Order: sequence, then C-alpha cells, then structure tokens
Amino acid sequence: MILLVVDVQKALMAEKPYDAEAFIERLKALIAGARAKNVEVIYIRHNEPESDLAIGAEGWQIDDAIAPLADERIFEKTFNSAFHHTSLKAYLDEKAVQTIAIVGLQTEYCVDATLRSAFDLEYQIIVPEDCNSTLDNDYLSGEKIKTFFNEAIWRDRYAKLMPITDVLNLFSNNPK
Repeated sequence: MILLVVDVQKALMAEKPYDAEAFIERLKALIAGARAKNVEVIYIRHNEPESDLAIGAEGWQIDDAIAPLADERIFEKTFNSAFHHTSLKAYLDEKAVQTIAIVGLQTEYCVDATLRSAFDLEYQIIVPEDCNSTLDNDYLSGEKIKTFFNEAIWRDRYAKLMPITDVLNLFSNNPK
C-alpha cells in the first residue's frame, strides 16, 4: 500500500479550496501515520507552463504544511492523471503495490483522473474521507463537487471510501 498525495501545491492552496485548513490538518495526520508505519508517501506535482504551476514557480511547490521528506518520491505530471506519460505505474509495479490511498486536489480534475486511471490499471483504491478538496466554480461550490464525486461517483464503484482512522489502521497492517 502507498499513500498518493496529488497536487497539494502552493498555488492551489492559495486559492482556498473547500475546508482548506481542516483539509491540510487531515492530510498532515494521514501522512504522519503513513510515515510512522513505513507506508510510502508519494507526491504528485502538476506542471502547467506559463502559469503559477510552471516548474520552478513558487506556486508549483508542494504546500509547506505537508512537504515531502528528502527521501520521498515526487512524480511530475502535465496531464490530469498521475499515470498519463509518467513513470508512476512502472514504479508501483516494481514495488508490487496493489493498493493506493489517494488524497489531494482538485477532486473533479486530477484526483478523479488519477483515481479512474488507477481503477483501469486494476489497483485497489482507497479514498480517505475528507482528504480531497476543490475550488468553487461557476456551477457548484467546492463542497458540493467534493461530496458529489466522493459519494455519487467513487464510493463502491471506483474506490472504497474510509474514515481516516480506518485508513490509519490499514497502514498498521501495511498490505501491498
């Protein structure tokens, strides 16, 4: 099992996604729990040229509150899915990973694309509850988007949604 942290970057956090402060606190607890149980934490970082998410820009950096340790992997991507044109799948295959806990930003974009790609690749997917978020758009609030994807799209179709405490207990068992 690994914990995959998708696009929790300074530029996106500066936009104040839904429940931003509590979201970061939950991620901090989950990441600390994974590290304590030797569950690998892998970060995904989006690169969008000529934007605040361009390589090297301050906004491209992973948010300081959940920054990776020196020995933790970061995979760079330019598409919504963390698997599309990256070496993530090859890395997970090399490690014989079968289960991925996915957290991050933005629910309806990169988290969803990564989750569905992982599903298509036949990984077991866990979504820790309230550990993904997004921004309001012209049609829906960030809260409604997050709830819709978590409850109506992912739950029991693409992923198993679980309370953080249950995910932390899984880390203790550390399944592949």
